[in-house]
Amino acid sequence: MTFDRPVTRSLTERAPQPQVPPSRAHPGAVLGAIHLGAAMVLLLWWGNAETSPTLADWLTEVGRITGLLAGYAVVVLLALMARVPALERGIGSDRLTRWHAMGGRYTVTLVVVHGLFITWGYAVAANTGLVEQGRTLVLTYPNLMMATVAGLLFVMVGAVSARAARKRLRYETWHFLHCYTYLAVALAFSHQFSTGKEFVDNPTARVVWSAMYVVVALLLIWYRFLAPVRLAFRHQLRITDVCHESHDIVSIYMTGVELHRLYAEPGQFFRWRILSKGLWYSANPYSLSAPVHPDLIRITVRLSGDHSRALAAVKPGTWVFPEGPYGAFTSGRQTQPKVLLLGGGVGVTPLRTLFETLPVAPGDLTMLYRASREADIIFRDEFEVLAAQSGHHVHFLIGTRDELGYDPLSVPNLGRLVPKLIEHDVYVCGPDGMVAAALRSLREAGVPERRIHLESFAF
Repeated sequence: MTFDRPVTRSLTERAPQPQVPPSRAHPGAVLGAIHLGAAMVLLLWWGNAETSPTLADWLTEVGRITGLLAGYAVVVLLALMARVPALERGIGSDRLTRWHAMGGRYTVTLVVVHGLFITWGYAVAANTGLVEQGRTLVLTYPNLMMATVAGLLFVMVGAVSARAARKRLRYETWHFLHCYTYLAVALAFSHQFSTGKEFVDNPTARVVWSAMYVVVALLLIWYRFLAPVRLAFRHQLRITDVCHESHDIVSIYMTGVELHRLYAEPGQFFRWRILSKGLWYSANPYSLSAPVHPDLIRITVRLSGDHSRALAAVKPGTWVFPEGPYGAFTSGRQTQPKVLLLGGGVGVTPLRTLFETLPVAPGDLTMLYRASREADIIFRDEFEVLAAQSGHHVHFLIGTRDELGYDPLSVPNLGRLVPKLIEHDVYVCGPDGMVAAALRSLREAGVPERRIHLESFAF
Protein backbone atom coordinates (compact mmCIF):
# COMPACT_ATOMS: atom_id res chain seq x y z
CA MET A 1 0.00 0.00 0.00
CA THR A 2 1.39 3.43 -0.94
CA PHE A 3 0.83 6.57 1.07
CA ASP A 4 1.18 10.08 -0.26
CA ARG A 5 3.65 12.37 1.45
CA PRO A 6 3.21 16.14 1.58
CA VAL A 7 5.12 18.39 -0.76
CA THR A 8 7.66 19.95 1.59
CA ARG A 9 11.38 20.37 1.97
CA SER A 10 13.26 17.13 2.54
CA LEU A 11 13.68 16.51 6.26
CA THR A 12 16.94 14.71 5.61
CA GLU A 13 18.53 18.11 5.02
CA ARG A 14 20.43 18.80 8.20
CA ALA A 15 18.64 21.18 10.55
CA PRO A 16 20.60 23.77 12.53
CA GLN A 17 21.38 22.61 16.05
CA PRO A 18 19.41 24.47 18.74
CA GLN A 19 21.29 26.63 21.19
CA VAL A 20 20.06 24.77 24.24
CA PRO A 21 19.99 26.66 27.55
CA PRO A 22 22.58 25.00 29.86
CA SER A 23 20.06 24.19 32.59
CA ARG A 24 20.02 20.51 33.49
CA ALA A 25 19.30 19.32 37.01
CA HIS A 26 21.32 16.30 38.12
CA PRO A 27 19.10 13.49 39.49
CA GLY A 28 21.38 12.93 42.47
CA ALA A 29 21.35 16.62 43.37
CA VAL A 30 17.55 16.78 43.17
CA LEU A 31 17.12 13.69 45.37
CA GLY A 32 19.65 15.15 47.79
CA ALA A 33 17.68 18.39 48.01
CA ILE A 34 14.44 16.47 48.62
CA HIS A 35 16.03 14.44 51.42
CA LEU A 36 17.57 17.57 52.95
CA GLY A 37 14.14 19.20 53.00
CA ALA A 38 12.68 16.15 54.74
CA ALA A 39 15.47 16.32 57.34
CA MET A 40 14.64 19.99 58.00
CA VAL A 41 11.00 19.02 58.54
CA LEU A 42 12.09 16.41 61.10
CA LEU A 43 14.16 19.07 62.89
CA LEU A 44 11.13 21.37 62.97
CA TRP A 45 9.10 18.60 64.61
CA TRP A 46 11.89 17.62 67.01
CA GLY A 47 12.18 21.17 68.34
CA ASN A 48 8.56 21.03 69.50
CA ALA A 49 8.31 17.37 70.57
CA GLU A 50 7.15 16.41 74.06
CA THR A 51 10.04 15.69 76.44
CA SER A 52 8.11 13.36 78.79
CA PRO A 53 5.39 11.89 76.60
CA THR A 54 2.44 9.85 77.81
CA LEU A 55 0.75 7.25 75.58
CA ALA A 56 -1.61 9.95 74.29
CA ASP A 57 1.37 12.19 73.55
CA TRP A 58 3.20 9.39 71.71
CA LEU A 59 0.18 8.78 69.50
CA THR A 60 -0.29 12.49 68.86
CA GLU A 61 3.42 12.94 68.03
CA VAL A 62 3.17 10.22 65.38
CA GLY A 63 0.23 12.14 63.94
CA ARG A 64 2.17 15.39 64.01
CA ILE A 65 5.30 14.15 62.26
CA THR A 66 3.35 12.29 59.57
CA GLY A 67 1.23 15.41 59.02
CA LEU A 68 4.31 17.59 58.60
CA LEU A 69 5.91 15.11 56.22
CA ALA A 70 2.67 14.87 54.24
CA GLY A 71 2.53 18.66 53.95
CA TYR A 72 6.11 18.70 52.68
CA ALA A 73 5.59 15.72 50.37
CA VAL A 74 2.70 17.30 48.45
CA VAL A 75 4.92 20.29 47.67
CA VAL A 76 7.60 17.95 46.32
CA LEU A 77 5.03 16.04 44.24
CA LEU A 78 3.74 19.25 42.66
CA ALA A 79 7.26 20.54 42.00
CA LEU A 80 8.20 17.31 40.19
CA MET A 81 5.22 17.72 37.88
CA ALA A 82 5.56 21.49 37.36
CA ARG A 83 7.42 20.81 34.07
CA VAL A 84 10.41 22.92 35.08
CA PRO A 85 12.83 22.78 32.11
CA ALA A 86 15.91 22.04 34.22
CA LEU A 87 14.18 18.99 35.70
CA GLU A 88 12.77 17.86 32.36
CA ARG A 89 16.13 18.07 30.56
CA GLY A 90 18.25 16.63 33.35
CA ILE A 91 16.01 13.91 34.74
CA GLY A 92 13.39 13.19 32.09
CA SER A 93 9.61 13.05 32.20
CA ASP A 94 9.47 9.28 32.62
CA ARG A 95 11.72 9.29 35.71
CA LEU A 96 9.95 12.32 37.18
CA THR A 97 6.64 10.52 36.69
CA ARG A 98 7.96 7.42 38.47
CA TRP A 99 9.22 9.55 41.35
CA HIS A 100 5.86 11.32 41.49
CA ALA A 101 3.94 8.02 41.52
CA MET A 102 6.12 6.52 44.26
CA GLY A 103 5.95 9.73 46.29
CA GLY A 104 2.19 9.82 45.82
CA ARG A 105 1.83 6.42 47.48
CA TYR A 106 3.94 7.59 50.42
CA THR A 107 1.95 10.81 50.69
CA VAL A 108 -1.45 9.11 50.80
CA THR A 109 -0.12 6.74 53.45
CA LEU A 110 1.18 9.67 55.51
CA VAL A 111 -2.16 11.49 55.23
CA VAL A 112 -4.11 8.44 56.43
CA VAL A 113 -1.69 7.72 59.31
CA HIS A 114 -1.73 11.41 60.29
CA GLY A 115 -5.50 11.54 60.58
CA LEU A 116 -5.74 8.20 62.39
CA PHE A 117 -3.03 8.84 65.00
CA ILE A 118 -4.03 12.43 65.75
CA THR A 119 -7.58 11.24 66.39
CA TRP A 120 -6.35 8.24 68.41
CA GLY A 121 -4.05 10.38 70.56
CA TYR A 122 -6.79 12.90 71.34
CA ALA A 123 -9.23 10.06 72.06
CA VAL A 124 -6.84 8.49 74.60
CA ALA A 125 -6.25 11.87 76.24
CA ALA A 126 -10.01 12.57 76.48
CA ASN A 127 -10.90 8.94 77.28
CA THR A 128 -13.40 8.77 74.42
CA GLY A 129 -13.91 6.56 71.38
CA LEU A 130 -12.27 7.14 68.02
CA VAL A 131 -15.52 7.93 66.19
CA GLU A 132 -16.73 10.36 68.84
CA GLN A 133 -13.34 12.07 69.02
CA GLY A 134 -13.14 12.29 65.24
CA ARG A 135 -16.53 13.98 65.10
CA THR A 136 -15.46 16.43 67.81
CA LEU A 137 -12.26 17.33 65.99
CA VAL A 138 -13.98 17.87 62.64
CA LEU A 139 -16.84 19.94 64.05
CA THR A 140 -15.05 22.06 66.65
CA TYR A 141 -11.43 22.57 65.59
CA PRO A 142 -10.70 25.37 63.09
CA ASN A 143 -10.32 24.29 59.45
CA LEU A 144 -10.52 20.57 60.30
CA MET A 145 -13.60 20.07 58.13
CA MET A 146 -11.70 21.32 55.08
CA ALA A 147 -8.68 19.20 56.05
CA THR A 148 -10.89 16.11 56.28
CA VAL A 149 -12.29 16.73 52.82
CA ALA A 150 -8.70 17.21 51.59
CA GLY A 151 -7.69 13.89 53.10
CA LEU A 152 -10.57 12.10 51.38
CA LEU A 153 -9.59 13.72 48.07
CA PHE A 154 -6.01 12.52 48.48
CA VAL A 155 -7.25 8.98 49.08
CA MET A 156 -9.52 9.20 46.02
CA VAL A 157 -6.68 10.42 43.79
CA GLY A 158 -4.45 7.66 45.11
CA ALA A 159 -7.11 5.05 44.39
CA VAL A 160 -7.70 6.11 40.77
CA SER A 161 -3.94 6.30 40.23
CA ALA A 162 -3.40 2.69 41.30
CA ARG A 163 -2.30 0.57 38.36
CA ALA A 164 -5.41 -1.62 38.31
CA ALA A 165 -7.76 1.38 38.29
CA ARG A 166 -5.68 3.42 35.87
CA LYS A 167 -5.82 0.72 33.22
CA ARG A 168 -9.60 1.01 33.16
CA LEU A 169 -9.70 4.78 32.75
CA ARG A 170 -9.26 6.93 29.67
CA TYR A 171 -6.26 9.26 30.01
CA GLU A 172 -8.52 12.33 29.96
CA THR A 173 -10.70 10.93 32.78
CA TRP A 174 -7.71 10.01 34.92
CA HIS A 175 -6.11 13.41 34.33
CA PHE A 176 -9.30 15.24 35.32
CA LEU A 177 -9.60 13.28 38.57
CA HIS A 178 -5.91 13.72 39.29
CA CYS A 179 -6.34 17.49 39.16
CA TYR A 180 -8.33 17.26 42.42
CA THR A 181 -4.90 17.14 44.07
CA TYR A 182 -4.72 20.92 43.67
CA LEU A 183 -8.02 21.34 45.52
CA ALA A 184 -6.89 18.96 48.25
CA VAL A 185 -3.67 20.93 48.81
CA ALA A 186 -5.59 24.21 48.99
CA LEU A 187 -8.12 22.83 51.47
CA ALA A 188 -5.46 21.29 53.72
CA PHE A 189 -3.13 24.28 53.86
CA SER A 190 -4.90 26.50 56.39
CA HIS A 191 -5.31 23.86 59.11
CA GLN A 192 -1.53 23.45 59.30
CA PHE A 193 -1.21 26.97 60.75
CA SER A 194 -4.37 26.99 62.83
CA THR A 195 -3.77 23.67 64.63
CA GLY A 196 -0.13 22.79 63.95
CA LYS A 197 1.98 23.05 67.08
CA GLU A 198 5.08 23.86 65.00
CA PHE A 199 3.49 26.98 63.49
CA VAL A 200 1.13 28.51 66.07
CA ASP A 201 3.87 30.40 67.93
CA ASN A 202 6.62 30.31 65.31
CA PRO A 203 6.27 33.09 62.72
CA THR A 204 9.58 32.15 61.04
CA ALA A 205 8.33 28.62 60.40
CA ARG A 206 5.06 29.99 59.02
CA VAL A 207 6.91 32.30 56.61
CA VAL A 208 9.29 29.60 55.36
CA TRP A 209 6.49 27.03 55.02
CA SER A 210 4.29 29.50 53.16
CA ALA A 211 7.16 30.52 50.88
CA MET A 212 7.69 26.88 49.94
CA TYR A 213 4.06 26.57 48.84
CA VAL A 214 4.06 29.93 47.05
CA VAL A 215 7.22 29.17 45.05
CA VAL A 216 5.84 25.84 43.82
CA ALA A 217 2.48 27.45 43.01
CA LEU A 218 4.24 30.08 40.90
CA LEU A 219 6.24 27.40 39.08
CA LEU A 220 3.02 25.53 38.27
CA ILE A 221 1.22 28.66 37.07
CA TRP A 222 4.13 29.74 34.88
CA TYR A 223 5.29 26.48 33.31
CA ARG A 224 1.93 24.72 32.99
CA PHE A 225 -0.30 27.63 32.05
CA LEU A 226 1.41 30.89 31.10
CA ALA A 227 4.49 29.56 29.28
CA PRO A 228 2.43 27.57 26.73
CA VAL A 229 0.41 30.69 25.90
CA ARG A 230 3.65 32.64 25.49
CA LEU A 231 5.05 29.96 23.17
CA ALA A 232 1.86 29.94 21.11
CA PHE A 233 1.95 33.67 20.44
CA ARG A 234 5.70 33.73 19.82
CA HIS A 235 5.86 30.83 17.35
CA GLN A 236 2.37 30.88 15.75
CA LEU A 237 2.32 27.17 14.98
CA ARG A 238 -0.18 25.90 12.39
CA ILE A 239 -0.67 22.51 10.80
CA THR A 240 0.22 22.38 7.11
CA ASP A 241 -0.06 18.67 6.25
CA VAL A 242 -1.25 15.38 7.72
CA CYS A 243 0.52 12.47 6.05
CA HIS A 244 -0.22 8.74 6.44
CA GLU A 245 3.00 6.82 7.00
CA SER A 246 1.14 3.50 7.34
CA HIS A 247 -2.41 2.31 7.96
CA ASP A 248 -2.27 3.39 11.63
CA ILE A 249 0.50 6.01 11.79
CA VAL A 250 0.36 9.63 10.62
CA SER A 251 2.91 12.42 10.51
CA ILE A 252 1.77 15.96 11.20
CA TYR A 253 3.73 18.84 9.71
CA MET A 254 3.59 22.28 11.28
CA THR A 255 5.03 25.64 10.32
CA GLY A 256 5.75 28.59 12.53
CA VAL A 257 8.05 31.47 13.36
CA GLU A 258 11.56 31.19 14.84
CA LEU A 259 11.05 27.56 15.79
CA HIS A 260 14.73 27.22 16.71
CA ARG A 261 13.85 29.32 19.77
CA LEU A 262 11.78 26.41 21.08
CA TYR A 263 15.20 24.99 22.10
CA ALA A 264 14.00 21.48 21.28
CA GLU A 265 16.66 18.79 21.34
CA PRO A 266 16.43 15.67 19.16
CA GLY A 267 14.78 12.93 21.19
CA GLN A 268 12.46 15.26 23.09
CA PHE A 269 8.70 15.60 22.89
CA PHE A 270 6.06 18.27 23.36
CA ARG A 271 2.54 18.18 24.67
CA TRP A 272 0.42 19.43 21.79
CA ARG A 273 -2.88 21.24 22.21
CA ILE A 274 -4.64 21.19 18.84
CA LEU A 275 -7.19 24.00 18.60
CA SER A 276 -9.81 21.92 16.86
CA LYS A 277 -13.20 20.56 17.88
CA GLY A 278 -12.80 17.65 20.27
CA LEU A 279 -9.06 18.21 20.70
CA TRP A 280 -8.53 21.68 22.20
CA TYR A 281 -9.17 20.67 25.84
CA SER A 282 -6.36 18.09 25.97
CA ALA A 283 -2.59 18.45 25.52
CA ASN A 284 -1.14 15.04 24.60
CA PRO A 285 2.54 14.05 24.38
CA TYR A 286 4.02 13.22 20.95
CA SER A 287 7.70 13.06 20.03
CA LEU A 288 9.46 15.01 17.35
CA SER A 289 10.15 12.69 14.41
CA ALA A 290 12.69 15.00 12.77
CA PRO A 291 15.00 17.71 14.10
CA VAL A 292 13.31 21.11 14.28
CA HIS A 293 13.94 23.38 11.30
CA PRO A 294 13.58 27.17 11.64
CA ASP A 295 10.11 27.05 10.08
CA LEU A 296 9.10 23.37 10.15
CA ILE A 297 8.24 20.75 12.77
CA ARG A 298 7.13 17.16 12.31
CA ILE A 299 5.58 14.79 14.83
CA THR A 300 4.46 11.24 14.15
CA VAL A 301 1.53 9.60 15.93
CA ARG A 302 0.02 6.12 16.16
CA LEU A 303 -3.78 6.20 15.79
CA SER A 304 -4.50 4.23 18.95
CA GLY A 305 -6.91 6.36 20.99
CA ASP A 306 -9.71 8.89 20.60
CA HIS A 307 -7.32 11.85 20.60
CA SER A 308 -4.76 10.40 18.19
CA ARG A 309 -7.40 9.07 15.77
CA ALA A 310 -8.99 12.51 15.61
CA LEU A 311 -5.63 13.95 14.54
CA ALA A 312 -5.88 12.17 11.18
CA ALA A 313 -8.83 14.41 10.28
CA VAL A 314 -7.34 17.75 11.38
CA LYS A 315 -7.46 20.35 8.61
CA PRO A 316 -4.44 22.35 7.42
CA GLY A 317 -4.35 25.79 8.97
CA THR A 318 -5.39 24.57 12.43
CA TRP A 319 -3.57 26.41 15.21
CA VAL A 320 -1.44 24.48 17.70
CA PHE A 321 -0.31 25.38 21.22
CA PRO A 322 2.96 23.57 22.08
CA GLU A 323 3.97 22.81 25.67
CA GLY A 324 7.59 21.89 26.15
CA PRO A 325 10.03 20.63 25.13
CA TYR A 326 10.22 17.76 27.62
CA GLY A 327 12.31 14.67 28.18
CA ALA A 328 15.94 13.68 28.66
CA PHE A 329 16.05 11.01 25.91
CA THR A 330 18.74 13.07 24.19
CA SER A 331 22.43 13.19 23.36
CA GLY A 332 22.95 14.47 26.91
CA ARG A 333 22.78 10.85 28.09
CA GLN A 334 25.52 9.68 25.75
CA THR A 335 28.69 8.58 27.52
CA GLN A 336 30.40 6.36 24.90
CA PRO A 337 31.72 7.11 21.39
CA LYS A 338 29.68 4.23 19.94
CA VAL A 339 25.87 4.22 20.06
CA LEU A 340 23.12 1.70 19.27
CA LEU A 341 19.55 2.86 18.61
CA LEU A 342 17.00 0.06 19.00
CA GLY A 343 13.35 0.70 18.27
CA GLY A 344 10.08 -0.41 16.80
CA GLY A 345 6.58 0.83 16.09
CA VAL A 346 6.02 4.51 16.61
CA GLY A 347 8.86 4.38 19.14
CA VAL A 348 11.29 4.98 16.28
CA THR A 349 10.22 8.64 16.10
CA PRO A 350 12.70 9.99 18.69
CA LEU A 351 15.33 7.55 17.38
CA ARG A 352 14.89 9.03 13.89
CA THR A 353 15.97 12.43 15.21
CA LEU A 354 18.89 10.96 17.16
CA PHE A 355 20.07 8.98 14.12
CA GLU A 356 20.56 12.25 12.28
CA THR A 357 22.10 14.32 15.05
CA LEU A 358 24.08 12.27 17.60
CA PRO A 359 27.71 13.47 17.75
CA VAL A 360 29.48 10.26 16.70
CA ALA A 361 32.16 9.42 14.17
CA PRO A 362 31.12 7.87 10.82
CA GLY A 363 30.26 4.20 11.32
CA ASP A 364 29.97 4.43 15.13
CA LEU A 365 26.16 4.68 15.13
CA THR A 366 23.88 1.69 14.44
CA MET A 367 20.08 1.68 14.10
CA LEU A 368 18.18 -1.60 14.59
CA TYR A 369 14.56 -1.26 13.47
CA ARG A 370 12.32 -4.13 14.63
CA ALA A 371 8.98 -4.77 12.85
CA SER A 372 6.74 -7.76 12.27
CA ARG A 373 5.77 -6.69 8.73
CA GLU A 374 7.28 -4.62 5.99
CA ALA A 375 4.14 -2.43 6.04
CA ASP A 376 4.95 -1.41 9.64
CA ILE A 377 8.25 0.25 8.66
CA ILE A 378 8.13 4.05 8.59
CA PHE A 379 10.87 6.45 7.46
CA ARG A 380 12.77 3.68 5.62
CA ASP A 381 13.84 6.09 2.90
CA GLU A 382 14.98 8.69 5.41
CA PHE A 383 17.01 6.20 7.44
CA GLU A 384 18.68 4.88 4.31
CA VAL A 385 19.50 8.36 2.98
CA LEU A 386 20.90 9.45 6.35
CA ALA A 387 22.94 6.27 6.62
CA ALA A 388 24.41 6.83 3.16
CA GLN A 389 25.24 10.44 3.99
CA SER A 390 26.88 9.72 7.35
CA GLY A 391 28.40 6.27 6.99
CA HIS A 392 26.29 4.93 9.86
CA HIS A 393 24.51 1.56 9.84
CA VAL A 394 20.79 0.74 9.72
CA HIS A 395 19.31 -2.76 9.88
CA PHE A 396 15.62 -3.59 9.44
CA LEU A 397 14.68 -6.71 11.44
CA ILE A 398 11.41 -7.65 9.78
CA GLY A 399 9.26 -10.72 10.49
CA THR A 400 7.90 -12.68 13.43
CA ARG A 401 10.18 -15.05 15.30
CA ASP A 402 8.32 -18.02 13.80
CA GLU A 403 8.85 -16.65 10.29
CA LEU A 404 12.52 -15.87 10.88
CA GLY A 405 13.27 -19.05 12.80
CA TYR A 406 15.18 -17.12 15.48
CA ASP A 407 14.83 -14.20 17.88
CA PRO A 408 16.20 -11.10 16.12
CA LEU A 409 16.80 -9.46 19.52
CA SER A 410 18.71 -12.41 20.98
CA VAL A 411 22.22 -11.85 22.32
CA PRO A 412 23.90 -13.77 19.46
CA ASN A 413 22.03 -11.79 16.80
CA LEU A 414 22.67 -8.45 18.49
CA GLY A 415 26.34 -9.37 18.77
CA ARG A 416 26.47 -10.24 15.06
CA LEU A 417 24.88 -6.94 13.99
CA VAL A 418 26.62 -4.73 16.55
CA PRO A 419 30.24 -5.73 17.17
CA LYS A 420 31.56 -4.76 20.63
CA LEU A 421 27.99 -4.22 21.87
CA ILE A 422 29.19 -3.89 25.44
CA GLU A 423 31.06 -0.70 24.50
CA HIS A 424 27.94 1.07 23.22
CA ASP A 425 25.42 3.43 24.71
CA VAL A 426 22.00 2.01 23.83
CA TYR A 427 18.82 4.06 23.31
CA VAL A 428 15.67 1.90 23.35
CA CYS A 429 12.14 2.99 22.44
CA GLY A 430 9.17 0.98 21.20
CA PRO A 431 6.28 -1.30 22.22
CA ASP A 432 6.41 -2.72 25.75
CA GLY A 433 7.05 -6.30 24.62
CA MET A 434 9.90 -5.31 22.34
CA VAL A 435 11.47 -3.08 24.99
CA ALA A 436 11.30 -5.86 27.61
CA ALA A 437 12.93 -8.35 25.22
CA ALA A 438 15.63 -5.86 24.26
CA LEU A 439 16.43 -5.06 27.89
CA ARG A 440 16.77 -8.76 28.77
CA SER A 441 19.21 -9.32 25.92
CA LEU A 442 21.22 -6.17 26.61
CA ARG A 443 21.64 -7.09 30.26
CA GLU A 444 22.53 -10.65 29.36
CA ALA A 445 25.14 -9.31 26.93
CA GLY A 446 26.69 -7.34 29.78
CA VAL A 447 25.74 -3.79 28.77
CA PRO A 448 25.83 -1.73 32.01
CA GLU A 449 22.50 -0.31 33.17
CA ARG A 450 23.92 3.21 33.13
CA ARG A 451 24.43 2.93 29.36
CA ILE A 452 20.89 1.76 28.60
CA HIS A 453 18.62 4.75 28.01
CA LEU A 454 14.86 4.57 27.56
CA GLU A 455 11.87 6.79 28.05
CA SER A 456 8.28 5.74 28.52
CA PHE A 457 5.24 7.97 27.94
CA ALA A 458 2.73 5.78 29.80
CA PHE A 459 0.62 7.77 32.28
